[in-house]
Amino acid sequence: MSIGETLADARRQAGLTITQVSRETRIRESIIRDIEQDDFSTCGGDFYARGHIRSIAGVVGTDPVPLISEYDAEHGPLGRMRAADVFEPSTPIKIRERRSPSLSMIVVVVLLAIIGFGAYRLVSHHAGSSAAAGTPTHRPTARPTPTPTPTVHPSPSHTPTSSDVVIHLTANEDCWVLLTSNSGAQIYMGVVPAGSAMTWTEKQTVNVRLGNPGGVVLTVNGKRQNPNSTTPVTLSFSPGRTTQSPG
Repeated sequence: MSIGETLADARRQAGLTITQVSRETRIRESIIRDIEQDDFSTCGGDFYARGHIRSIAGVVGTDPVPLISEYDAEHGPLGRMRAADVFEPSTPIKIRERRSPSLSMIVVVVLLAIIGFGAYRLVSHHAGSSAAAGTPTHRPTARPTPTPTPTVHPSPSHTPTSSDVVIHLTANEDCWVLLTSNSGAQIYMGVVPAGSAMTWTEKQTVNVRLGNPGGVVLTVNGKRQNPNSTTPVTLSFSPGRTTQSPG
């Protein structure tokens, strides 16, 4: 089956419409229809096409890794961008040549400066004469009151409690992972590459879907879980429980 046929078949098996998939992925319905017909011209490029495939696959419940590999085989792997492509503007910027000020402008500026200086001297002289004629006044010198330095106490760091669900995943092979809450809110979705590990701490029931359960080591609250499956599987974990429940 092609990429589009696989996504369309998974969507129908999940009981979802194109409108529902569009609402979950924020991808326009017309683009989803084109992808299901293996038309990626409206995606806006290979980078966006891969992202759309990954997002749609996550919603309909299928592993995006083999689909991305098939896309790369058909359209070529994602190429590297040259530094010039990043820093050079697509439209040349025209820089206006600076012109030296004209002689008349210089004369005007000098005259304004002379007039301002004369007015300043006149006002200063008048103010000095008025102050000399009046009675001198003595003003008390105000001393600033020292402000006590507040004592800053460090905030205690958050440590997992018995009411938390601490999920730790170590990938021996590439594995697509989707974490959602019981209400369906997405916590995390992406591919955890081989040789890396990720940890999530939640205070609610968490549904974990693994695209390659045989390629990861999964522990919940320090207890290892055994999905015992070679196909994508969904597990559910609640606060205070370390045993897995079918999703």
